[in-house]
Amino acid sequence: MHSIGRTLAEANATLERFAWLGDRLAAAVWRRDIVEAETAYDNPGHHTLSCYLDGGHRTERQKLPGRYGAPQRLCALPSDHESRWWVRGYMHFVHLYFLPEHFTRRAIRELDREPRELTLADRTYFEDARLAALCQSLAVAPWDDPDDRLRANEAAHEILSLLLRGQAVRREDAPVTGGLAPATRRRVREYIDAHLSRSVTLGELADVACLSEFHFSRMFRASFGMPPHAWIAEQRIERARALLRSTTLALDRVAAECGYANTSHLGHRFRAVVGASPLGFRRAMNAA
Repeated sequence: MHSIGRTLAEANATLERFAWLGDRLAAAVWRRDIVEAETAYDNPGHHTLSCYLDGGHRTERQKLPGRYGAPQRLCALPSDHESRWWVRGYMHFVHLYFLPEHFTRRAIRELDREPRELTLADRTYFEDARLAALCQSLAVAPWDDPDDRLRANEAAHEILSLLLRGQAVRREDAPVTGGLAPATRRRVREYIDAHLSRSVTLGELADVACLSEFHFSRMFRASFGMPPHAWIAEQRIERARALLRSTTLALDRVAAECGYANTSHLGHRFRAVVGASPLGFRRAMNAA
């Protein structure tokens, strides 16, 4: 997650702010004050969304001469991309760093798509008013205390959802083989969503898919990127986050809706993943 940061630091960019936001997401605000220099990115291993806050009017990507940066313009840099840039003059910009799995796993929940077939598009200086506004808000928001980072984390997840919908492309270098058929994947996901309030067994899910438990487990991992128990645990946390953010349900009701035995069980699991107690998360979201 540090590849682009190292590249910028070696190119005399100044790091103004950096924070880990939770869920292995990171954000940084950079500034560059140079007359002219070349910067190269080579297979950074993580996706990056860049948004210009100010300047950049004479900065261009070498393979796209004549196209320049400007405030609110965005660049999507996938994990395996290579690029060369001519940087001229002042630039002030915010970066959001995230991993390919942050992007692809959302494809199942939000687009009902096979996650292995999608990746982040390589886009230079595109415009998206909603994305730019969220990036600018993230850049000026405080990241200092845990509540600040929780709110920044929620903003980052909203940015990722918009990127998935607007800047996802089909992979050409990784043919999808194995895994569950689309209709079966959808049926299994819907069954899990409908039964999160109780324990769901591997045998139940295998029956839904009409497969043996052994074969289902392998196919599920191929399609969902994780074993069934890990996916179910992740969905429980996501539902708890949604309920705490958007409802006033008491904690015992939230625990029951998400399949936790009691509020203590909810609190233990939630804190381990989110880094805050359920009540602390709700307080932070209400203060946003």
